Amino acid sequence: MQTMNSMAGQRLNARRGVVAFSQMRTPVSRSTRVRVYANAAAAAASAGTPVPKNSVLVVGATGTLGRQVVRRALDDGYDVRCLVRPRPNPADFLRDWGAKVVNGDLTDPSSIPACLVGVHTVIDCATARPEEPTRKVDWEGKVALIQAAQAMGIQRYVFFSIYDCDKHPQVPLMNIKSCTEKFLEASGLDYTTFRLCGFHQAVIGNYAVPILEERSVWGTNDESRTAYLDSQDVAKMTMAALRGDKTIRKTLPLSGPKAWTTKEVIELCEKMADTNAKVTTVPTWLLKRTRGVLRSMQWAADAADRLAFAEVLSNNEVWQASAADMAETYRLLDMDPGSVTGLETYLQEYFSRILKKLKEVGASADRTNFYV
Repeated sequence: MQTMNSMAGQRLNARRGVVAFSQMRTPVSRSTRVRVYANAAAAAASAGTPVPKNSVLVVGATGTLGRQVVRRALDDGYDVRCLVRPRPNPADFLRDWGAKVVNGDLTDPSSIPACLVGVHTVIDCATARPEEPTRKVDWEGKVALIQAAQAMGIQRYVFFSIYDCDKHPQVPLMNIKSCTEKFLEASGLDYTTFRLCGFHQAVIGNYAVPILEERSVWGTNDESRTAYLDSQDVAKMTMAALRGDKTIRKTLPLSGPKAWTTKEVIELCEKMADTNAKVTTVPTWLLKRTRGVLRSMQWAADAADRLAFAEVLSNNEVWQASAADMAETYRLLDMDPGSVTGLETYLQEYFSRILKKLKEVGASADRTNFYV
């Protein structure tokens, strides 16, 4: 009876906390809103059964990486919850796969804590879309999410960052990622941070599809190299990290087996599509000058920030972790390096599938408008 009375009291305190917050008339800070809601939700959560270890919340579940993490986690037997913003076109495909969908928004901190009730692990795949303000989503939103995770007692937190982000503070997105890494490290949470170089899927949208549709392909006159990985392999690595404790409080690089220049990627796509690409080369000096113009216009600040990222990618750098660093990553994940798909194999499978479809429907490359 005493236990039942205690549980009832905890639920009542949680309700009172939410009601008290809703009745506040004076403005409150963002951190105060997060703390009040998180404490209320935590009180309610503590009244229930222990959180199962296979309960995960995927943030950014509709994105390139997020959806692959959801599918892999479901295949591995996890109870998957997806934080999705309320919108006219709901993410029904996530429900069809067997995941639960909860409405929340990183730009609305008060919506976050309730989504964390009953969650053991947060897998944070979210990032701002091109039309969204990067700072509001990738910094303010992530700080609110991490603070809520602290208050709710989340057991594991997986964060996806950018390779070498700490070396480029002049690029807003990379600086934000680096600062978020530090904020997460100081939070006390059992985190794992993966620093990504690039996805195979980006190559499809930027190069393969335009070449198939005989549209212009945009490139730069530099020798930068990127070691792309398949987002499905990244999802596999993510779940491998959760199977043990070796990656707790670690920041690990994730890169593919080979780094490619833009020119090499285009040539590879041309070869597999058996056609010549219409390449439009943008000199790096033009990227820098354009960014300078955009930065002088307040309404174009976000576009200038994203152009800064493109500018860094065009500085003849190699976006690939060292062999030793990747060997350590694979060791901690208990994975075979040969289990990941290289870009050439990925593109070969993609073009074989697409060209087979074109042959079946009797279409030519210039009439295609489908990607898979």
